[in-house]
Amino acid sequence: MTTVDGWGQPVGDEVDWSGARRPRGEVLRGRHVRLEPLTEHHVDGLLDLGAHPRLWTYLSMGPPADRSEALRLVSQDDGVAYAVVDPASGRFLGRASYLRVQPQVGSIEVGAVMYLPVLQRTRGATEVQLLLARHAFEDLGYRRYEWKCDSLNAPSRRAALRLGFEEEGTWRQAMVVKGRNRDTTWFATTDRGWPRVRAAMEAWLDDANHDAAGRQRRTLTEVRAGLVEPPGSDGPGRPVEPG
Repeated sequence: MTTVDGWGQPVGDEVDWSGARRPRGEVLRGRHVRLEPLTEHHVDGLLDLGAHPRLWTYLSMGPPADRSEALRLVSQDDGVAYAVVDPASGRFLGRASYLRVQPQVGSIEVGAVMYLPVLQRTRGATEVQLLLARHAFEDLGYRRYEWKCDSLNAPSRRAALRLGFEEEGTWRQAMVVKGRNRDTTWFATTDRGWPRVRAAMEAWLDDANHDAAGRQRRTLTEVRAGLVEPPGSDGPGRPVEPG
């Protein structure tokens, strides 16, 4: 049903929303990972990430060559940066950030995501995204949660679709990064679509979805496709390749 104003013009639906809060680096605890504010105490972990240069290919910055450069990466972050750590040992596993934080319009982005190989393609890697999105939507009150990447970054595009983000389009010649053109592809989910995205991630993470060796029984895409669509949601979205 289309909403119209007094002049017969189509307008957006009324929204009962009064604004979102800016994240303050609250510690986010999960079963497989803990997210804590990225500080100078994580410099060695950033150097570990620097030992994997392919992780930095599509980022505006390069891997740190020494401790001083790693320390600058901590202080130069434009958003709210988190270290991903093992909750039992405290071992550094990766990093992720809230970027483009816009509480006045209810929009926030997740980005600068880098995982050490030990975290990649694990339940902990998915739980990182569950914790960040849940905090943004349910604790901070955001309506829109974005994921953007270099259009040539195929792993990042696959990850966004696997997690349940909708592809929204590509900004051509969005910027110049490391002397090269970058087209940027946008993905997002909203507070209307979030219940289904959350339910799928939680069901995928559940022990019942993994065998004794830790192998998944159903992919996250398959789990999400099997969920009943909640009333008023964004809809099931486009088919995506299994993740």
